[in-house]
Amino acid sequence: MEVVVTAKPEPVKLEINRTALIVVDMQNTFCKKGGIFDYLGKFDEMKVKNIIDRDKKVIDACRNKGIKVVYLRMGYRQDLSNSGGPESPNYYKELGVAAMRMHPELKGRFLTIGTRDWEIIDELKPQPGDIVVDKHRYNGFTNTELDTILGTYNIKYLLFIGLATNVCVESTLRDAYFHEFFPVLISDGCGNIGPESTQEATIWNVTEVFGWVTTCHDLVKALE
Repeated sequence: MEVVVTAKPEPVKLEINRTALIVVDMQNTFCKKGGIFDYLGKFDEMKVKNIIDRDKKVIDACRNKGIKVVYLRMGYRQDLSNSGGPESPNYYKELGVAAMRMHPELKGRFLTIGTRDWEIIDELKPQPGDIVVDKHRYNGFTNTELDTILGTYNIKYLLFIGLATNVCVESTLRDAYFHEFFPVLISDGCGNIGPESTQEATIWNVTEVFGWVTTCHDLVKALE
């Protein structure tokens, strides 16, 4: 079965049985008070709430249509042994690791595997049949099973929602393009970190270079 979704720069035709929805890092640390975004003063509660509400509609529509839902979840071991260490730029630049490195009293608080902070939010909790892929870099393909899982299901088209548009979403979407997938960014199902120009930049990059851009409304309408 195929559906045509209104998108930029042109409509995109999806083969339903070869499409997966990638839900990027919709975890308590990024979506709730007390998480890393809140700690850094970069948390906009209303903005995130609106994204969650729209993403729930997208996830429900995809499940109802039989589209595979794949969650990406960022996380580190308690001892940060998968953070890369001092020889890795991730050790210095990843927000959670950097905060815990500079403030030892925060160790084990942000993005630590097994904690509430690390878990996917209750509103978008994975259901039976969904897949969760754990990662420890911005890019969901780096040192994970994502590519193998998508290959197992013969996936060709990837729909992207989640946080943050200009960091983990764009990093994973760009690599999807290089893995020969057809990436579709659901622009208002994603939220950026930083000035709004970063959201606009990612939308431009995907529209003009790496794939297609649609909205939650247009995707749900096409699936219904």
